[in-house]
Amino acid sequence: MGAYDLHVRYEGNDDPDKCSARKLARFDLAELHKATRSTPPGIVLNPFADRVLSPEDGVGRGARHDRLTALDCSWETAEREAFDLEGIHRALPFLVAANPVNYGTPFELNTVEAFAGALCLLGEREQAEEILSKFTWGHTFLELNEEPLRRYADCVDADEILAVQDDYLETQ
Repeated sequence: MGAYDLHVRYEGNDDPDKCSARKLARFDLAELHKATRSTPPGIVLNPFADRVLSPEDGVGRGARHDRLTALDCSWETAEREAFDLEGIHRALPFLVAANPVNYGTPFELNTVEAFAGALCLLGEREQAEEILSKFTWGHTFLELNEEPLRRYADCVDADEILAVQDDYLETQ
C-alpha cells in the first residue's frame, strides 16, 4: 500500500455499480465510514475548503496526517458533511474528470479521481496509478490531467499551486 491510508465518508446514496468508493473498498484500497464520528482525522478533500491542497501538506513535510479522507455523498449534503469531518480541509485545484458520468467536466471528480489527484500532488503518483488501475478509464484521468498534475507536483506551497492553476486556465 502507499504512503496514505484512504478513507471515505460514505453516504451510500448513489448507484452502487458506478460508485468508485465502493470499488476501492472491495479491493481493500480504501475504508468506508457510514458516520462522521467513525471517520478518522486526516487531510479532508473538501471542495468547499478555503485552502488548496499542496505538497506542503504531505507526509514528511510537517503534515500531521498520513490519511486522506474523501466525501462520497450528494452535493446537497456535501458542504455540511465536509465541515463536520475532523482534520485539515483542502480543496483540489483545477482537474478534469475522466469518469464516464462527468467526462471532461472540470472540478466534477468522483472519489477515486479526487484521491488520485491528491496523491499526485502529494508526490505519491504510484499509489494514484494503483487505485486508478481498478477502473477501465483510470489511466484516462492521468492522461487528461498530465500537464496540470506535473506542474502542481513541482510546486512547494498553496500559493504556487494557485499561480499554476491560474496560468494553466489562462492558456486553455
